[in-house]
Amino acid sequence: MTATLDPTTEVPTMEVGRERRRKEDAHLITGRTRWTDNIVLNGMVHLALLRSPYAHARITSISVAGALDAPGVLGAWSGADFPEQGGLPCAWPITPDMKSPVRLPVAVDAVKFAGEVVAVVAARTKAEAVDALEAIEVDYEPLEVVLDMEAALAEGSVLVHPELGTNQNAVWAFDSAGAGTGGDVVAALAAAESDPDQVVVERVFRQQRLIPAFMEPRSTVVDPTSEQITMWSATQIPHVLRVLIALSQGIPEHKLRVIAPDVGGGFGGKLQTTPEEIITLMVARKMNKPVKYTETRSESLMSAHHGRDQIQRLRISARRDGTITGFDVNLLADMGAYLGTVGPGVPILGAFMFNAIYKIPAYRFTCTNVFTNKTLTDAYRGAGRPEATFGVERIMDELAVELGMEPMELRKKNWITHEEFPFTTIAGLTYDSGNYEAATAQAMEMFDYDGLRAEQKRRRDSGDPVQLGIGISTFTEMCGLAPSRVLGSLSYAAGGWESASIRMLPTGGVEVITGATAHGQGHETAWSQIVADQLGVPFESVEVIHGDTQSSPRGMDTYGSRSLVVGGVAVVKAAQKVVAKAKIIAAHLMEASEDDIEFAAGRFTVKGTDTSMGIGEIAWAAFAAHNLPDGVEANLDSEATFDPDNFSYPHGTHLCAMEVDTETGKVTIRSYVCVDDIGVVVNPLIADGQMHGGLAQGIAQALYEEAQYSEDGQLTSGTFVDYLLPSAMDLPNFTLGRTVTPATTNPLGAKGVGEAGTIASTPAVVNAVIDAIRHLGVKDVEMPCSPQRVWRAIQDARSGASTPAPVPVAAGPSAGVLSTGVPTGGAA
Repeated sequence: MTATLDPTTEVPTMEVGRERRRKEDAHLITGRTRWTDNIVLNGMVHLALLRSPYAHARITSISVAGALDAPGVLGAWSGADFPEQGGLPCAWPITPDMKSPVRLPVAVDAVKFAGEVVAVVAARTKAEAVDALEAIEVDYEPLEVVLDMEAALAEGSVLVHPELGTNQNAVWAFDSAGAGTGGDVVAALAAAESDPDQVVVERVFRQQRLIPAFMEPRSTVVDPTSEQITMWSATQIPHVLRVLIALSQGIPEHKLRVIAPDVGGGFGGKLQTTPEEIITLMVARKMNKPVKYTETRSESLMSAHHGRDQIQRLRISARRDGTITGFDVNLLADMGAYLGTVGPGVPILGAFMFNAIYKIPAYRFTCTNVFTNKTLTDAYRGAGRPEATFGVERIMDELAVELGMEPMELRKKNWITHEEFPFTTIAGLTYDSGNYEAATAQAMEMFDYDGLRAEQKRRRDSGDPVQLGIGISTFTEMCGLAPSRVLGSLSYAAGGWESASIRMLPTGGVEVITGATAHGQGHETAWSQIVADQLGVPFESVEVIHGDTQSSPRGMDTYGSRSLVVGGVAVVKAAQKVVAKAKIIAAHLMEASEDDIEFAAGRFTVKGTDTSMGIGEIAWAAFAAHNLPDGVEANLDSEATFDPDNFSYPHGTHLCAMEVDTETGKVTIRSYVCVDDIGVVVNPLIADGQMHGGLAQGIAQALYEEAQYSEDGQLTSGTFVDYLLPSAMDLPNFTLGRTVTPATTNPLGAKGVGEAGTIASTPAVVNAVIDAIRHLGVKDVEMPCSPQRVWRAIQDARSGASTPAPVPVAAGPSAGVLSTGVPTGGAA
C-alpha cells in the first residue's frame, strides 16, 4: 500500500508520463511464460553437481566410477576429465598488477570455498543425477581457512592462492591532490587535528555480506546438435555472456546463440559467466545432446555470487560551523575466493560517490581488494554506490553529533545548491542537474519533520521505553553505467553503449529490437510508450524484442540502472532515423520539398496545406516500393547506437521514523518518506514499483539480511530459514514523492530509478535506529540491526562499555594493513 503524491512539476504528455499497466505482467504474473527450467528438448540430459563440503582443501583423490553404475546415469566426470576447460573470465582488471587466480568451472587439485564444484553427473532425469552424486568418492585434505579480511592481509596468513604469494588482489586509489580536482586530504586532516576550531571524526563501518536471492534460481540449457550451439540461460547479460564464452571457451561467436527467456530477477546476481553455464556447455558438447542444469535454492545461496562485504574506515574533518574540510576513505573489500566478471571494480565505483552531494575540498579514496575462503562477491543492486552512500550518510550523522548540529542543517551547510549545476565534484564527475533543496523541502513537509522531532523530545524527556529515532539520507548516484570512454579509463574491458533497431511493418505494426535485456523491469511497456510518442503510433502496435543474440544481435544488456537512460535513448535515436527516412518518402509522394514537410503525431503534412500522410501509409509505400525516390531503400527500418557523454545523476531525500523498544530491542519503522528526482518519468507505475523493490532491499540490509559463515568457512545462512528475507508483512507503507529536474545528458531527460531505493534507504534506516537510542550512549549498531544487536548495544551502553562504531584508526594510508602498496596521486 502506498500513498503516492502527484508531482507538481511533472506534466505527462502523450504516452511518456502515463501510468500504463505493464504489457508483460499478464504472462509473468500468471506463470504462462517460459522460464529456462521449463524448456524441454528431445533427448535432453540432466545434470547434478557435486560441491565441496570444505572451504579450503586439497583433493587427494576422486573417483566417479560408482556414479557411472548408478541407474539412469549417462556420464560422470571430475575436473581432470575436462582438460579443455578454460578459466572463467574477469572483465575488470582494475590495476596493471591485479592478481587474477585461475578459476576452473570444475576444481581439479584444490577447492577454495565451500560449494565449489568438484564433479558432474549426467543422467536421464534430474533425480537420477542427484542420487548418483552419493556414489562419487572424494578424498580431501582439509586446509586452514582465512575468512577475515584483515587477517588475510596479515603477514604469515594462510594464502587462498599460494601461487599468488599474497591475499591482496589489488589496491586502487584516488587522491584529489594528485588528480588535480581538490586539495590535500592529509594536510586538511592534520590542520583540523591541531586547530581547536575544527574537529576530526573517525569511524569504522561494516558492510555485511548479502546474497542477491533472485526469485528464479539460475538455470541453463544447451543444445549443441545443430550447426550453431544454442544456450538458454536465466542470465541478465546474454550478449556479454556470448562474448565471454566465445573468448574463454574457443567457440566462434557466430556459432553460439544465447537466449535469455523470461528471467525471474537478477539484482546483479545474474551478471556472470558462471561455472554452471560452462559445465553445461562442456557436457553438452561432450555428449552431443541437449543438457539442462538448474540449481537448487541452497546451491544458489551458497555458490551464486554474494554482494557488499566491506570494512569502511572513514575520517572526516570540519570547521566548528559545520563546513567540511577533508574526507579520507579507506576500504577493505572481500572478493571471496575468486574474481567475478566485474567484481574487482565494484568497490571502486564507490570512489566517485563517497563525496555524495557535498562540496568537499580535499578527498582521498583507497580500496584494497582481498581474497578469502568464501564465495566470490560481485555486483549487487547498486554495486558500490549503496556502500558509499551508507558510509558518507552515517558519518554525516556522527559529525553532526560531534558539532552539536542538527543533522539536516549540517547537510544543507555542505550540499551543492541548485544554482551551482552543472557541478564538477572533487571525484571528477560533472553532475548535470539536480535540486537537493526542493527534494528535501518536500520530503520534510510530507514527513512532518519538525513534528516528529518534537515528539522525539517528549519521549526522551518522559523516559518512554519506546523511543523515536529520525533517520536521514540525502543521496545521489551515478546511473546509466555507460560512457565507454569512462569505462575505458577505469580499465573495464568493454564499452557501455546500447543498441536498438526499429522495423516498421507494412501492416502498421512496429517491432523494436533492443539490446537492453529485461528481467522484470518493464522494458516492453516503457519502450512501447517511447516509440508510440516518437512515431505517433498506438501503444498497442509496438512489439518489443529482446534477450536473444540472434534476433537482437547487438547489446550490452541490463545492469547499473542503464536500460532507460542508455537503451531507451538508443530507441529514441532509432525512431528519429525512421522519421527522417519517412520524411524523404513523404515529400516524394506528396510532391513537396522535404523542407516543407512537418511531422507530428504520426502524420507528415505539407506546411500550410491540409495535405498529409500517416506514417503507416509511408511504411506501406516503402514496402510496395512502387514509387520511391531514387536511391531510397524499400523499407523504413533503422538502427542506432547510443553512447552517452556522461552518466545521469538521480538524487533524493529519504526520511525514516523508527520506534525502538529499549527493553526488548525491537525496531519498528513507523513511517518512511522519500522524494526522489529521477528526471523525466516514462511510466510512474513502473517507477513506483522500482522504488518499492529497491526500498525493500535497502531496508533488508539495514534490518534483516546477512550471509554468515562458521569458523571453518561453512555458510550457516544457507537456507531461507537462516537468511532472513523480509516479506511484505515486514515492511512499512512507503510514501513516495517526486521532483523533476530533467537530465541534460540524454534526450529523454531520464535519470534512472532501479537502484535508488536500495542506495538511499539503508543509511536512513540505520541512522534512525541509532538516533532513537543515541541518548542512551549508543553510537553504532552493526547491520543488520536485529533486536538482539540493538538490545545488546543498549545494555553495553548502560554498563559503560563502548558500542561498536568508534574504532579509532590512524590517519591516512599509513594506517596498518591498508597502507600496503597504496599508489599515490590517484589511479583514476
